[in-house]
This record gives sequence, C-alpha cells and structure tokens, in this order.
Amino acid sequence: MKKLKWLLGVIGIAAGIIIIVRSDMPLFNKYLIPLLFAGFLVLYRIIRGPTAADRSVASDILGILIIGICAISAVFTGKFWYMDIAIAWALQSFIGVLALAKYLEGKNFDD
Repeated sequence: MKKLKWLLGVIGIAAGIIIIVRSDMPLFNKYLIPLLFAGFLVLYRIIRGPTAADRSVASDILGILIIGICAISAVFTGKFWYMDIAIAWALQSFIGVLALAKYLEGKNFDD
C-alpha cells in the first residue's frame, strides 16, 4: 500500500510538472506554483511529522521555500527589497533551527 501511494505521488508530481512546463502561463507562475505545492507538502509534514526532528527539518525547508519565493519575486518584479526580506528570513531560520536543535538535545541555551 505504501509503495502504491509513493507511485501515485510520483506520477502526480510528474504530471503536474509536465502540465506547468507545457502550458502558456506566465513564467512567474511557472516558478511559483511548484514552490507553493512544495510548501503545502512541507506544511503537511510539519503537522503530521512523527518526530520532532522531522518537524524541525520540515520547518527549515519551509524557510528555504519562502526564501525562494522572495528571490523569484525580486527577479520578476524588479523590487529588490524582497531580497532583504529573504536574507532576514534566512538569518531568523538559522537561529531558530539552532535553538530547536539545542532544545531537542535537552540542553539549556547557556550551554
């Protein structure tokens, strides 16, 4: 059953990529839609993650996706303050992951 779910997921993602690449939608949407889809998958892993480590990795990936969305927005709109948001988000995500890793090890922030 698990292999069937994986197979259906891979087929669905491949079909989605083919539809997006071959469509006549604007280039911005071609880049944004897969990132948003990946964001929903990551949110699912954050909610249903079996362990705290899985949730931590998923939250880090979500931060990377947000940085990607900011970068794509900066390139296509010409407003490069989106890159400032991306840099701030990257720094905040890095500090958050370090804090969560220390918490999961059972250490205090002073250690």
